[in-house]
Amino acid sequence: MDVENALKEFGLTEHETSVYLALLKNGASLAGRISRLTGIHRRNVYDITERLIKKGIIGYILKNNRRYFEAVNPDKFLDILKEKENNLMENLSYLKEIYSGSKEKQETNFYKGKEGLKTVFQDQLEENKEVLILGASESAFEILPFYFKWYDKDRVKGRIKVRMIASERLRKKIPLSEVRLLPQKYANPLAINIYKDKVAIILWKKEPFVIVIREKEVADSYRKYFELMWRSARN
Repeated sequence: MDVENALKEFGLTEHETSVYLALLKNGASLAGRISRLTGIHRRNVYDITERLIKKGIIGYILKNNRRYFEAVNPDKFLDILKEKENNLMENLSYLKEIYSGSKEKQETNFYKGKEGLKTVFQDQLEENKEVLILGASESAFEILPFYFKWYDKDRVKGRIKVRMIASERLRKKIPLSEVRLLPQKYANPLAINIYKDKVAIILWKKEPFVIVIREKEVADSYRKYFELMWRSARN
């Protein structure tokens, strides 16, 4: 990253960056000289230097009642960052309190590919609640042939139970789970995972795709539908 972009990411505008670098390279300068060095109109230079003084990036000295502007040591940027970090840390607990106390959050997230799938299953482990699976598919073990060994190991360790409704073709032994079956004619590559206040709709294909809806009402509705299907499926 070049220095101009670094200063812009710090929060300086393009003209503020030009003025600061001109002073850094050329030393104390009058507004007219800054204007010539940067190509910025002299009237604008005064506004820019005022902003930079307020930001603590430059200062000035008076000679014969004229202002000579000069850049501060670049280490000042680190001091400013530390000050901002300290201010944020002092208020972080309050911000977290607001976040935790806000009304039920509603989110819809989309994931693609195997790594996206792993993110969703890792979220299930972190939520540490029973997982209901409607439409468990044999394709899952073909697309992620090694992953579920570790997923199930962590799930069992956390005592996270799974209830799943699967097609008759599913013959895998899955630890800490209850499985009920539906006729094979109802099998399809779409599975619905319900856990805590989330619903993950998974399309099991070569390039898998997942939609995760976080909303308690939606999760409760799917949970009721699952229980209806659970009573209809056979052991």
